Amino acid sequence: MSLAAVILTVLASVAAMEFVAWSSHKYIMHGFGWAWHRDHHEPHGNLLEKNDLFALFGAAISIGMFALGSPLVMGVHAWEPGTWVGLGVLIYGVIYTLVHDGLVHQRYFRWVPKRGYAKRLVQAHKLHHATIGKEGGVSFGFVVARDPASLKRELREQRERGIAVLREAVDER
Repeated sequence: MSLAAVILTVLASVAAMEFVAWSSHKYIMHGFGWAWHRDHHEPHGNLLEKNDLFALFGAAISIGMFALGSPLVMGVHAWEPGTWVGLGVLIYGVIYTLVHDGLVHQRYFRWVPKRGYAKRLVQAHKLHHATIGKEGGVSFGFVVARDPASLKRELREQRERGIAVLREAVDER
């Protein structure tokens, strides 16, 4: 593969992982995987959460892609783009860890952004945590955040339709 193809493959994989993460968060974590994800939405003093087990799936995807991209996989010639897809998944995992666990949930460092996109990410994810239980909710992505004002409107509409139960008044966020 050319250098340009490698770079495009890695960047496309990083971008695709935001969609994978969004859909997994919305339909798996807030669906049949709620038993693992619930503790992420509830206050606790633990260092680790059951929710952290979901990272193993991302790691398995990355490792699997690296294996496909290796010179030989079970005697079959490799699929070279697998290495670069695996790298893109790995890079997304690092971004997710720094942004979601580090910046938003302050698990690794303490910094509250006062402006810019980092503030928007924090606001959007706090609005995601504004609901009680797995029903309803907004902002299921991790590095792409919609405008907090539109997310607040969407939460109010969900509350009015009886879809979401809110922790506190959304207008105060």
